[in-house]
Order: sequence, then structure tokens, then C-alpha cells
Amino acid sequence: MDLSQRVRDFFAAGIEAKQATLSPALPRLLAASELMAKQLSTGHKILSCGNGGSAGDAQHFSSELVNRFERERPALAALALTTETSTLTAIANDYSYERLYSRQVEALGKSGDILLAISTSGNSPNIVAAVEAAHAQHMPVVALTGRKGGALAEALNENDVEIRAVSDSTARIQELHLLFIHCLCDLLECNLFPDAAATPR
Repeated sequence: MDLSQRVRDFFAAGIEAKQATLSPALPRLLAASELMAKQLSTGHKILSCGNGGSAGDAQHFSSELVNRFERERPALAALALTTETSTLTAIANDYSYERLYSRQVEALGKSGDILLAISTSGNSPNIVAAVEAAHAQHMPVVALTGRKGGALAEALNENDVEIRAVSDSTARIQELHLLFIHCLCDLLECNLFPDAAATPR
């Protein structure tokens, strides 16, 4: 087995997935960032959720907003629903894992807030349930998906934005989701704080 070739193949697959995704994702990234900027600027917040690696992405996104991405600017209101272990285990134990995030959306989400829902397969029942709870709270949804979008894409309405990774590989989708998140963070800072000093890390 040529391990160096495997690494080259990983890089090539990543580049190919990014190139295939750019054109369809670009207008959706712009639309999602405009929606987020509008709601954040009017006192609303962004709740984020996902499972496994997508849970890490949800936390990554919220940390970049609360702290900063590449500009010195005021903190932005964002909360990952993946981190409060007492709440997570209580909901899973007393209700079901499917309600892990929807219950938190019911408690913390308000009309005008945004849900960032992340799923590589698009078929995570607890993510779909969170979207349904967000809609009940009159919250728009930004969904990061892959493959064909799955049940998550089908649960979205006309007020929502789906940003889909053009790939069937979980690894490539996760790589693209991280790129989406970095694009959204940068677009938000450019939109909301155009005069803030950029400090690349």
C-alpha cells in the first residue's frame, strides 16, 4: 500500500469536492449570511446543533461568533446546544435522543432567532425534530447538509437556507461544512463590522 498516494488522493478528493460545491453553495452562503446578519443586528441569536463531528462544528461556529473570527469586534450572540451535559442526558433519559435538541429549542429559541442545523446525512431524527421545533417558534433555519439533503432538506420551508456539500463522502462533507462555517463567520464580520481591524490567526 502506497500511503503517500493515499494522502495525495485525500487532497485531490478534497479539492474536487470544493470545486464542485462552490457554484451551488455561493449564493446560499451569501443568503444565509445576510439572514444571520439581519437577525443578529436586531438582537436575536443563533442556536446550533449537530451529532458527532457535526456537534463539534456547531460548537466551532458558536465559539467564533461569541469570541471572534478574524476581526476585533463586539461579541455576537450564539449558543451551541451540544455542550450542556446535564441537560443533554436528562432529555435523552426522560424523553428520547430524538428530542435532544428540539426540547432546547423550545426552551431557548425565540421568534426571530436562527437555528443552524448540521447533518452530513441529512437524516438525523434529532436534527429534523429541532428544525420542526424552530419552525414552531417562528425561527428560520440554516441547514448544512450533504449527499441529497435527506429528511433535513425536506423539512425546510421557504424562509430557510440549505447549504449542501456536493459529495457522498462523510469526510468530504465534514471538510466542506467547516469551510461553510468559516465563510459564514467571515461574511458576518464583513457585513456587521466592515471597519473592524482584521487580525488573521
